[in-house]
Amino acid sequence: MSKTVKVSLILPALGLLGLVQFVAHDSWLIVRSEHDSQQLFIFHAGSLAVPFKQICQEFNTHHPEVEIICEAAGSRMCARKIADLNRPCDIMASSDYTVIEKLLIPEYADWNIKFASNEMVIAFGDNPHRANHINKDNWYDILLEKDVVFGRSDPNVDPCGYRALLTMMLAEKFYNRPGLVDIMTTKDQQYIRPKEVDLLALLETGALDYVLIYRSVAEQHNLRYIVLPDEINLKKANFSDFYNTASVRLTGKKPGAFITKSGEPIIYGVTIPNNAPNKKLALAFLTFLLDTDSGGAILEKNGQSLVIPSPTDTFDKLPESLKIFALPKSVK
Repeated sequence: MSKTVKVSLILPALGLLGLVQFVAHDSWLIVRSEHDSQQLFIFHAGSLAVPFKQICQEFNTHHPEVEIICEAAGSRMCARKIADLNRPCDIMASSDYTVIEKLLIPEYADWNIKFASNEMVIAFGDNPHRANHINKDNWYDILLEKDVVFGRSDPNVDPCGYRALLTMMLAEKFYNRPGLVDIMTTKDQQYIRPKEVDLLALLETGALDYVLIYRSVAEQHNLRYIVLPDEINLKKANFSDFYNTASVRLTGKKPGAFITKSGEPIIYGVTIPNNAPNKKLALAFLTFLLDTDSGGAILEKNGQSLVIPSPTDTFDKLPESLKIFALPKSVK
């Protein structure tokens, strides 16, 4: 007998608050008592909204009794909800694994698993200015033209925002354009938004010509985009040393405190916070998410390549059932 299940997707900045209902069958075994909660609260990066919706729906075909409540925000904002607001959260999935390490561990979480990768691109909609002329060698000049408007996300809220800044810094060096960062960061500041997916509506309406955004988001939303050189797109591990020559100053754990974020390849991270209301169910979901034939296949289909298993400093603190998805830090 089938059962209707509700998955809540909370995307306030896009005005998409609502419930997605569907019918699910089958059963994926979770050992629980009848008194266990059947709600799962997930905070995740905006760039994970599309694949996580699909993953939650697929998970519910095995667990039709579970109500999954997903809340998308900039990854640093997700961490603030846990650390500063004490919001209940079963799973926190960040577009930058270091957000978990620097803002949550050790007070609010014990461990971190790296699970997916991405890259920065210049994306655009249907009729942007200069679309027939922009390419990987002149994109920065096009974005600086007076009649061209470009957007990016807030670096203190969203990793895509500080990765946009890091891309600009690397571009200044790679293209040998002294002063490029100062000029780019002072232009179009009114189009900085809390997370990268907030920029999509502005592209659709024509308010923006271009955005600095993740390739996966561009592909998921059928946007055209310029592929950037590997030296500046934060994709390739073999350019890590060059990426590391760029850094940005961000707000820290406490008011008035700051941290320095250096450039490195884009790697997503996931954890179960210490205040998780339903750790048993969270473990089952993470096992599904990280499995290459289940959630992992959905991530790959959506342009977010898996990096499982990857080394983690917190390997010894991982739940035993999740250690197959990670490696001790000493293992290369």
